[in-house]
Amino acid sequence: MRAIFKVLAVLITMAGLQAAAFGASADQRHSGYYYAPLKGEPEIYEARAETMLEASRKTRIGFVTGIATQNRKLPYPPPATMFAKGEHAQKLIIVALDDGRIDTIYRARALFADLTAQARLLPIFQELGVEDRFTFFDLCMMLGFTQITISNGREFTHQVLLR
Repeated sequence: MRAIFKVLAVLITMAGLQAAAFGASADQRHSGYYYAPLKGEPEIYEARAETMLEASRKTRIGFVTGIATQNRKLPYPPPATMFAKGEHAQKLIIVALDDGRIDTIYRARALFADLTAQARLLPIFQELGVEDRFTFFDLCMMLGFTQITISNGREFTHQVLLR
């Protein structure tokens, strides 16, 4: 099953990944350090997928490490970075590396839509017959992430809680 997670990371990146979570004390530790404090309430996503039995801290870290490794092979600097935090690496954080990126909710949603399009190309979605229903958020749920925070690295931060 580890091979599937490695393939997932490579396929997402190869398919065009360019950029590519609400416990108070843990979020406060990340907020103000990796991203600006959240303004307003987080979005709640009711996932269609279930967490895979094989999902663990190690597989989540392997997933983001695989994406980072592929991004370093790009002929240009990636516009954003993705990493996992939390005791169980259950919080996915995406931060823009350049000004003018992911600086509105609409750009964040567009990035999530692009990540969904890339995720739908994955063999696991096709094997499960969910390539037309599951989203990037469902992929994150399958991997065991519980929240996703996306930021422009300045003042904009949006958070999605996966349920």
